Amino acid sequence: MPRGHLRVMLGAAPGVGKTYAMLEEGKRLLALGKDVVVAVVETHGRAATAGMLDGLEVVPRRTVEHRGVELTELDLDAVIARAPQLALVDELAHTNAPGSEHEKRWQDVDALLAAGIDVMSTVNIQHIESLNDVVEQITGAQQRETIPDAVLRRADQIEVVDLAPQALRDRLADGEVYPAARIDAALSNYFRLGNLTALRELALLWLADEVDSALQQYRAEHGIAGTWEARERVVVALTGGPEGDTLLRRGARIAARSAGGELLAVHVTSQDGLREATPGALAAQRALVEQLGGSYHQVVGSDIPRALVEFARGENATQLVIGVSRRSRLAALLTGPGIGSTVIRESGDIDVHIVSHARAGGRFSLPRIRGGLTARRQVYGFALALVGGPLLTWLLTSMRSSDSMTSDVLAYQLLVVIVALVGGIWPALFAALLSGITLDYFFVAPLYTITISEPLHLLALVLYLVIAALVSLVVDQAARRSRAAKRAAAEAELLATVAGGVIRGENALQALVTRTREAFGLSGVRLLDGEDVVSTDGEPSDDEHTQSIPVGTRGTLELSGRTLEAGDRRLLAAIVAQLDAALEHRDLQATASELGPLAQADRVRSALLAAVGHDLRRPLAAATAAVTTLRQTDITLAGADRDALLETAEDSLGNLAQLVTNLLDVSRVQAGVLAVSLAATDIDDVVPAALDELGVGPADVELDLPDTLPPVAADGVLLQRVLVNLLGNAIRFSPADARPVIAASEFGGRVQVRVIDHGPGIPGERRDAVFVPFQRLGDTDNDTGIGLGLALSKGFVEGMDGTLEVEDTPGGGLTMVVALPVASTVQHGGEPA
Repeated sequence: MPRGHLRVMLGAAPGVGKTYAMLEEGKRLLALGKDVVVAVVETHGRAATAGMLDGLEVVPRRTVEHRGVELTELDLDAVIARAPQLALVDELAHTNAPGSEHEKRWQDVDALLAAGIDVMSTVNIQHIESLNDVVEQITGAQQRETIPDAVLRRADQIEVVDLAPQALRDRLADGEVYPAARIDAALSNYFRLGNLTALRELALLWLADEVDSALQQYRAEHGIAGTWEARERVVVALTGGPEGDTLLRRGARIAARSAGGELLAVHVTSQDGLREATPGALAAQRALVEQLGGSYHQVVGSDIPRALVEFARGENATQLVIGVSRRSRLAALLTGPGIGSTVIRESGDIDVHIVSHARAGGRFSLPRIRGGLTARRQVYGFALALVGGPLLTWLLTSMRSSDSMTSDVLAYQLLVVIVALVGGIWPALFAALLSGITLDYFFVAPLYTITISEPLHLLALVLYLVIAALVSLVVDQAARRSRAAKRAAAEAELLATVAGGVIRGENALQALVTRTREAFGLSGVRLLDGEDVVSTDGEPSDDEHTQSIPVGTRGTLELSGRTLEAGDRRLLAAIVAQLDAALEHRDLQATASELGPLAQADRVRSALLAAVGHDLRRPLAAATAAVTTLRQTDITLAGADRDALLETAEDSLGNLAQLVTNLLDVSRVQAGVLAVSLAATDIDDVVPAALDELGVGPADVELDLPDTLPPVAADGVLLQRVLVNLLGNAIRFSPADARPVIAASEFGGRVQVRVIDHGPGIPGERRDAVFVPFQRLGDTDNDTGIGLGLALSKGFVEGMDGTLEVEDTPGGGLTMVVALPVASTVQHGGEPA
């Protein structure tokens, strides 16, 4: 039986219309004659979604009882027995009730597909397993229901159901997504405009990457090696010259012409070095690359054109931007066509842009003699001797006279020197021998015979050979020293690039590993700390050569690809030393992070001592003064005065006891030894107890607590103390004509309790300090604490696996939001699930 096809509607957030679009498409296919049934659809009370079910066959759900509650789930056996062509299954990431055949709904869908039934389903981007932590960072809400990426990637068709963030907020405000009781909490939390924009971008990027992966797979399956321009990847070659800024901006404009275009800048450092490359210019161009949204890369290669093309192919580039040569026409004529022509010849299907600039075609200058006596230079030397010798002989014989012998000898001597400069010792010796024979044959009597009748002539020939050898030796040593110096400059430049990346904040280990692979042209580099992989870059093949380099006493650097030469190993040793230092730095950072809590605890102890020495003295002094006055026998006090003094003493001692309790509690919170006993707790039970403790009634506080609010996983005593602290502050700072509000709502597996006041609020620059111990707003008196209330409240809430955050109240004021997990997420024994 052929397997069914899976079609998924992907959304960025709840309420974008995935279920509605699925039902609408199901109706369209039903009208075309396809057998369509609704296996399971969650309307969430939305009238528009429920209305779309009209005219569609709905398979009845099965009922499951769990802890005295009846739950309805997809009836897998009934759908398979019905055997429709297409089944509509909502919420692919849903977790089935305990006792179901499968734990997850996507497993039910897999069974339907195996039975040959096509399935159309829905899922939100926050439920994808690989994006779960990213979504939590964006929204602050943890998603407990996830779906493996592989399940979604196996789908035959994925469609994004898109809706602009502001349009979704408008739908939410109009009550089209959630009931009225949940709208305010949703708008100010999960459905913030920034959250929705980030989730929308995440959904579109995930689908774009999936499309790109599918394209790569198609090319691999069909043996297509060429580049397809589905996404422009523009590589800009930088030489370190002044034209780099022009090339980068042109490359950025080319990349911007297509959606998703990428800009990559590459600088090739060879053994011979690059002409006129200055570290300052390259640093400025690297900063420009980052401003343009591109990435900077550096590779080492002896053949610059080939290194450029290989890098471009390795990055699957579609465009390669290089600059017009800065050499003059005469220099190009003498030294060859240059890099541009070679790049064009070897680029294949990569488009090459040669960009003109202000420095193109510079003034005439003699070609620089580059160091390193390669085989190519020796060939050039022999060629120059073979071609220059006859040409010089023809020229000198046409102007021969009885007085020209001296100039003839010097002309041949000049030819020998030039050949030595170009090709080294062997072409120079060859030119000296050839010129000596030519001089004897054409210019020394008797002419046209090779006869050395005079000892001086033999001495002249020997001097020719000696001069040629000496000049060629000097040239050879200078070239080798120049080559070594330029190699050292290239290595220093590479190390400076790596160090600069680390200083700018890049991950040190990853930056070093990446630059190592790029610099030596390796296919893969992996850094291990013992048996653990710390960082990796590239994808080596199984048949490639792998080298292992020790890093310190425990690390190992694995290099896959070509075998490194001796010169490369010297540079590699410097990089390995930096890797060893980076590993040690990582260990020191881990140790420092462990010492951080100890330092924080020490700061708290210092603050406690300061509080004991100053703030506790105030209520103690007030109580002492009241008691001392009452004990005076020479003073007659009226009844009202005596009562006032007794009340002052009682209040001061009560405040003193409360302050000592708070000091002990904050010490336990900071030390991490706070005792928390989690249990299912009803907010309706805790709020009245907090009001009683504060001595306020319904006339003083407005309550907005839904009847359907689930119990939370909390310590009832600690939660009551949190609400007492927060509500006490709200009452203190609220104006007389605006009562504080306690509201609660449930969303995403968490219950939010909001304590709202319309007082002066807290300035933005002080928001981070309100939860620090011993911080107070305004002046103090005998009834004011020492700034521990919010610090204690935050510690208590976090001890219950919750959060305490500060928000602005619309219209002015402050809202304190306590978020706690619902009781269903707590296992027996009081520990969070």
